Amino acid sequence: MKARIPRNNGSAQNMNQMIKQAQKMQDQITELQEDIEEREFSATAGGGAVEVVISGKKNIKSLTIKPEVVDPEDIDMLQDLIISAVNEAVNNVESTTEAEMSKITGGVSIPGLF
Repeated sequence: MKARIPRNNGSAQNMNQMIKQAQKMQDQITELQEDIEEREFSATAGGGAVEVVISGKKNIKSLTIKPEVVDPEDIDMLQDLIISAVNEAVNNVESTTEAEMSKITGGVSIPGLF
């Protein structure tokens, strides 16, 4: 029995086109990641009593606490408000990154990308 060798029906051209598309996607992803890292994301807790602003790199840039929520008798509540605001800001970064990446990748999840 003879083995059939597939003939080149433009498959090299298709492969080159796929490589170019992948490189373009990689460039877009890199550009988006840099853009997101430069953005600021904010979140509040306690009806605006605590506000946190973080960078796209998830570093806290500012934390604002309204004086009326500072109660020496209830430090736990203040800590909870701060944690809640920080977590919400981090979630904002992650959901924005995921939503904007899916526009580039067409919704295909690429492991280790984001």
